[in-house]
Order: sequence, then C-alpha cells, then structure tokens
Amino acid sequence: MTTPALSTPDDEPSRPVRLDTLVRLRWIAVFGQLAAVLIVHDSLVSEALFWVALAVVTLYGSLNVYLLWRFHGDARLEANGVALLLGVDIAELAILLFLTGGMQNPFALLFIGPVLISASILPSRLTLMLGLLAIASATVLMFAYFPLPWPGDGSFELPWIYVFGVWLALALAIGYISVYAGQIAEESRKLTQALAATELVLAREQHLSQLDGLAAAAAHELGTPLATILLVAKELENDLDPASPMLEDIRLLRQQAQRCREILGKLSEFPAPGEMFVRMPISALVEDVVAPHRTGEAAIDVVMPSEGGPEPIGVRNPAILYGLGNLVENAADFARERVEVAVSWNADSVWIMISDDGPGFPPEIMDRLGKPYVTSRRGRRKGEDSPGLGLGFFIAKTLLERSGGRLTLQNRRFPQRGAIIRIRWSREEFEHPVETLWGSADQETEPDEAEAAPGRA
Repeated sequence: MTTPALSTPDDEPSRPVRLDTLVRLRWIAVFGQLAAVLIVHDSLVSEALFWVALAVVTLYGSLNVYLLWRFHGDARLEANGVALLLGVDIAELAILLFLTGGMQNPFALLFIGPVLISASILPSRLTLMLGLLAIASATVLMFAYFPLPWPGDGSFELPWIYVFGVWLALALAIGYISVYAGQIAEESRKLTQALAATELVLAREQHLSQLDGLAAAAAHELGTPLATILLVAKELENDLDPASPMLEDIRLLRQQAQRCREILGKLSEFPAPGEMFVRMPISALVEDVVAPHRTGEAAIDVVMPSEGGPEPIGVRNPAILYGLGNLVENAADFARERVEVAVSWNADSVWIMISDDGPGFPPEIMDRLGKPYVTSRRGRRKGEDSPGLGLGFFIAKTLLERSGGRLTLQNRRFPQRGAIIRIRWSREEFEHPVETLWGSADQETEPDEAEAAPGRA
C-alpha cells in the first residue's frame, strides 16, 4: 500500500488533520467490526467466510499500528493522505459487506461516514472522488455478495426493488449530506478566518497606538540632547578652519541633527482646530514628500500624467505624508541611481507608484512585508548589514491603509531590477478623508521647554 503523504507541524497544509485523530476514530471502527464479526460467526454461510472477515478486520487494525509506528502521532496529514486513508476505509467496509449480505446488510449506511468526514475537511475534488467510490462500491454490492447471515438454516433475501431503494437512498444521502456538511464546514472556516483577520487588525492597531505613545515620549526626551548636539556642532563649525577636512563632516552632522529635531517637532505638535487638513493638489503633496530625500545619492524623479482630467486636490494628511515619506526613503536607500515617483489618476481612483533600480524585495519575505519585526534592510555603505525591525514599513503601511490606500508590492521583471510599490485610493477617499486618521483635531500640547532652552542658548 502506498504510504500517505505526511507533513510535520511546521509545514501544515491549509486544512491540517492530525494523524492521531484519524487513528483513534479508526480504532472505534476496528473494535465495532470485530464485535460484529464474532456475533454473526455462527450465522455465516461457511467457516471460511468467518476467517476471511476476521483477517480483513485484523489487516485494517494492523494499518493503524503501522501508522502509529511509522509516523509521530502529532504528524499532520496532507489532503491526499487523508483521502487515501478514507478510501481504504470505504474499501474495507465494502469487503466486509460483500461477505455479509451486500446492500441487504443494514450497516451499508456506514458508507456515508468517510464521505462526510471528507466533506468537512477536504477539498470538493477529493470528496467527489470518495463519494463516487462509495456509490460504485454500493452498486457492485447490489449484485455481488454472499447471503446475509441469518439465524437457523433458512436464507433471507430482500426484494430487488427494496434493495434498489436502499441503494438510491444511500446515493442521495451521500450527495446531499456531503454538500450540506461541506457548506457548513466552509462557512465555519470563513468565520474563523474572519475572526483571525479581525484579531490581526486589532493587534496591529494596538501596536501602532503603543508606538504613538513611544513617539511622543521620544519627542519629549530627545529634545534636550538634540538641541545640545546642534549647539556643539554649530560652535565646532564656526571654530574650524574653512580648509579643514572635518568641516564637511561637522556640517553634515549639524544638518542631520536639525532634521531629527524637525521630525520630533512634527511628532510633538498638533495644529489648531480646523487646520489639520490643509487642501493641496497631489503634485504639491508628492513634492512635499519627496523634497527632504533629494539630498541622497539616488536621484528622485516625480512623473506627473499629461492627461487624466482635473488634478485631485487632497488634504495635507500626516498619515499620507509619513507613509509615503517612509516608502520613498526606503526606495532611495536601496536604489543604485534612480527612484521614480509616478502619479496618475482618473475620475474614480488615484495612484502613486514608487519604483527604484535596487535589488528588489527578497522573495522569501515578500508575503510578510508590512508586519512588524520583518525586514531585509542592508546598508549601502561598504556592504554592511543594517538590521532594522521593519517597524518603519509596518507603520507606513498601516497609516496609508488608514487613509484608505491599498498597497501592492512586486519586483521588476528580469532583466530589470528593482522594487515597485503601488498605492491606490478611491478619489472620494483621497479628496475627502475621515478627519480622525491622525489623532483628533482638538488635541493640544505644550511646547517642549527642555528642548527650547539649550537650542536658544
């Protein structure tokens, strides 16, 4: 017999079934069949039929022993393996019925069992095959069988029309119950998947809320040291000789510290009521996103469409600004020479496509990008690894989705190189977003006094 395909718990199929579960159920069938054979021993036509039936049940039980010996009890069966074992169940039942009256045996209704199990856990293709096997076995047993065991010397034969009715009822039951059980199981699976997806969304939102608090704390705590760094860097820049080789490094240090301070300032300040969303055309919004990243090694080009109707006029949404800014920064970091930000729109939708000519997304993490703590970042300087936590991409993706955007990721087709990120909004969501995407408009905060003192000194 062909050994069913098995997978370990680390490589579970989409609808995994523990081997131990099937083996336990089969032990119930083994003991039940063994009891039935012993009870009707004296009623069988010949002693040979008894030993044949006993041998069939013994081989059936031996298969369970072999499976437990050959595979670990926690092993999980793939769909084909489960179907194979259920097919063996149908065949073994058909042999016992052949020895004990065929379709005249009331236990013929047990053909429904394996098909019902298949409908609950296996794809419809395999369930259909098992159903056809059960119906074919029942059809053969209408005409080929040993007489039904019966007390005394007489024989018992049911009318042919009644046997046909039993066969028809069995065939209809297999079809109806299988479809019914399959529908119920599929709805249950969909509900489970929906609950899992909801839990994932709630976990992501909770994670982002925690990051909001950490960002506010960081903006407060880092204000003083950044102001001190700016002050010292400015004094060093003024004291160094213009020809000094260190002057450029000190100037770059001061510029980056100033940029950090500006970013923290955005995190710690909230606009006045009514000013959270300033309306602006998409070209200006994209330029606002791209401008801070033009100082890098890679050139960043913005491509606007020549046609498509009136330009969308959206809002200066912080969620979109931060999300797009993070994606552009990542593209510039990985690009060899060029990053392109292409904008397009029509009457229904707005698209922004960010592409680069870098190495692209590693295939092994493509499906997991956008989850926290998943990253593939490598530094561009001297080939050093720069392991991040993937939080930036996670936050960017979550904020863009909050704004109504839908992200798709892909790599360029060979021989081209690079990654492509597309963000799509419906035009209605882009031009008229919900105003709770980034806190509430009436939030207030006081300036960071500790940050201001050293900076102004």
